[in-house]
Amino acid sequence: MTTKLKLIQLLRLAGINIEEYKIHCAIDTSKNNRPLDDFFAGKFKDYQEIQTKKNFNKPYILSLININDNDWLFAGLWKVIGIETDKYRLNNKYYFKYQTKELKGLDHLTGKAIISFKKDFRASYLIGKKYEELLFIKELRGQRMSVADFPGYNSVRVPFGLLNVIVNQQIPSWKASLGNVSGIYLITDTKKGMQYVGSAYGGNGLWQRWSTYVKSGHGHNKELKVLLKNKGKDYSDNFQFSILEICDLNASEESIIQREIHWKEVLKTREFGLNKN
Repeated sequence: MTTKLKLIQLLRLAGINIEEYKIHCAIDTSKNNRPLDDFFAGKFKDYQEIQTKKNFNKPYILSLININDNDWLFAGLWKVIGIETDKYRLNNKYYFKYQTKELKGLDHLTGKAIISFKKDFRASYLIGKKYEELLFIKELRGQRMSVADFPGYNSVRVPFGLLNVIVNQQIPSWKASLGNVSGIYLITDTKKGMQYVGSAYGGNGLWQRWSTYVKSGHGHNKELKVLLKNKGKDYSDNFQFSILEICDLNASEESIIQREIHWKEVLKTREFGLNKN
């Protein structure tokens, strides 16, 4: 009979014995999986520290990020240093702001250990001692988990947070694929359902055009600039990028613009979306 290895056993082997702690099951209900994107970008600490309630009322936090179904990525063990007594304001909403510090000595597990945990209930902030025996090691990767390779033009559906990671880290497969084509793209406001049709031509095609969105949030589009001015710069985190049609880099600007107009008419983004021309 094979005995399943538990995460808590590996932590103890690393010399870490924690008694009072919370398990943070990070799940993004928007389906964009922002916790994972922030982890890739090295911003998971910031993501986790902002909470709507006083969820971390224990000395330590064991962090898991949902990958799919019952699979979770171990995202580190954190010591709670403090919490702001007044609620923290962000985008006109109020939150509690924690101060945390990641415990050292777990580089062999953080971002590498895939945990099997069947969480068939809603709660995301769990008493560690109650559930630690249910966190089993499914896989230990040799390399820290990172952004997946380019999935193909017909399968691109990338949230703004992940696009930031892709562009800033110059992920080779994405840069090569997006930089070799011009085309028509779609930006969807996943919070309101509004859409924006845009085009990329010349230079490094879609890669160059999408990089401008990473730098500014709005890509210098008038309609998107107005949206972010009204909603706040961080509202761009609700944007999702996809590709409607690809074209040869040598295609004329006029021909690509005509295809852009076609898609605006098909999707009615002038009448019901974010395009105004």
